[in-house]
Order: sequence, then C-alpha cells, then structure tokens
Amino acid sequence: MYTTINETGILNNYSKEPKLYYAEFPTKEQQSKYAFQGEVAVLFLASIVLIALGVS
Repeated sequence: MYTTINETGILNNYSKEPKLYYAEFPTKEQQSKYAFQGEVAVLFLASIVLIALGVS
C-alpha cells in the first residue's frame, strides 16, 4: 500500500494498481456455449411470462 502525508499530517492511502491485461476473443467452443446459454435463458423467461399470464 502506498501512503503519503500532506502538510497538515493527514495520511492518504492508495491501493496497488492491478496488472493490466487484454481480454482474448472467445473460441468457437465458448461462443457456442454462450449461444446455448442465451437460448436456454430466452426459453426460461418466455415460460415464466406464459405461466404468469396463464395464472392471472
């Protein structure tokens, strides 16, 4: 932790900055997994809405 003291004696603490890295583009396998998860989410939400409409 990086600490400084100003003229009036007040301490200022600064955290360490994390090491930066660039994100990598997902592989074809990851892309297909994300697409499948999206399809499941859409079906799940659609079923919830249809059930809610049917009950009301």
